[in-house]
Amino acid sequence: MSPHTEPRNAARARVRASTRDADAMAVTGFVLGLVGLLVMNLVLGPVAVVLGALALHRRTTRPGRAQLAIALGLTDVLVLACLVAADGTWSWSLT
Repeated sequence: MSPHTEPRNAARARVRASTRDADAMAVTGFVLGLVGLLVMNLVLGPVAVVLGALALHRRTTRPGRAQLAIALGLTDVLVLACLVAADGTWSWSLT
């Protein structure tokens, strides 16, 4: 094994780990954005936006999922703004 092979393998492993982390951020942001449409809009919406943006910045292999996370996170905040404007509440109400 040449002395240059080991650093190259380590660099590839680092890139794979970074890609896995970015993919996980994209999926997590997407799921939090979906859940945020129903509960905890104020918290989950911005978290979904940040995770989606970080995933795109780290070059995820799932850019569509990251973009959906951003869109859903922004929609969460928009839904919350509509709820507050409609009846002054910060949560869903069944009554």
